[in-house]
Amino acid sequence: MRASEPNARLLDEFSDALWLEDGLSRRTLESYRSDLMQFGRWLGERKEKDGEPASLTAATRADLLAFLAHGVAAKVRASTTRRELSSLKRFYRFLLRQGVIGNDPSLDIEAPRLPRSLPAGLTEAAVETLLHAPDVKQPLGLRDRAMLEVLYASGLRVSELVDLAVAQVSLDMGVVRVMGKGAKERLVPLGEEALEWVARYVGEARPGLLNGRRADALFVTARGGAMTRQGFWYVVKRHACRAGIDAALSPHTLRHAFATHLLNHGADLRVVQLLLGHADISTTQIYTHVARERLKRLHAQHHPRG
Repeated sequence: MRASEPNARLLDEFSDALWLEDGLSRRTLESYRSDLMQFGRWLGERKEKDGEPASLTAATRADLLAFLAHGVAAKVRASTTRRELSSLKRFYRFLLRQGVIGNDPSLDIEAPRLPRSLPAGLTEAAVETLLHAPDVKQPLGLRDRAMLEVLYASGLRVSELVDLAVAQVSLDMGVVRVMGKGAKERLVPLGEEALEWVARYVGEARPGLLNGRRADALFVTARGGAMTRQGFWYVVKRHACRAGIDAALSPHTLRHAFATHLLNHGADLRVVQLLLGHADISTTQIYTHVARERLKRLHAQHHPRG
């Protein structure tokens, strides 16, 4: 079911405002829009039964609570409910600021608490096994090795990795220029190993994959197009299976491993925060719970009964 014309127009204006104010990425804007369209569809079905207006501007606090309760009853994850509520709150604050509504129906609605989940662990030995899984004699294998090396060396988000353009990587300076969330730019060092694999990929594999075509993207597919998040997820799964790693792996697992292994080797939490592109240190602090090896070594070294 398509959004009604008034709702579609409001969502267009809201998306434009988010882009102008915060410079949010297309994926983030689509996420906001998807949440609001889902609420609009649910609201339309609910109001149609009662013969009431189904416009998003007519939604009440009771409607919002009923929508969130409907999701809980359908056993959606708490993180999904939090995201949906965040989208609703931001949308109705926008409408209130624009004078479209007189009261914010999302005011004082609290998000559900999330259980504190620790990132899935991956040992340094397991990472090494995964990195060596691709067949680097093949162009796609060389590309995969370079992508895995960059991800583990830099801790990039998977969207940041697949969106990398050739111009964002400086092989001479040994850094990658990343455009993160909220259009915030950061420089991340890559390390010699990752740089060597990127240089090999760019010199030996990428030209053949492009086959005369032009592309800004650093990592390309066999058809010469840019790699997607879903495509790289399959790459990780395939090589994890080849390496005999039974743990559930995703590209995000290597980001977790990057942060955890840095802390295990003595890196400062603030440095890890900058490298990961976290706006708030509290987001990074979860990694202190998984850096057990370093804590055990420090205890054994400095405690009188260690």
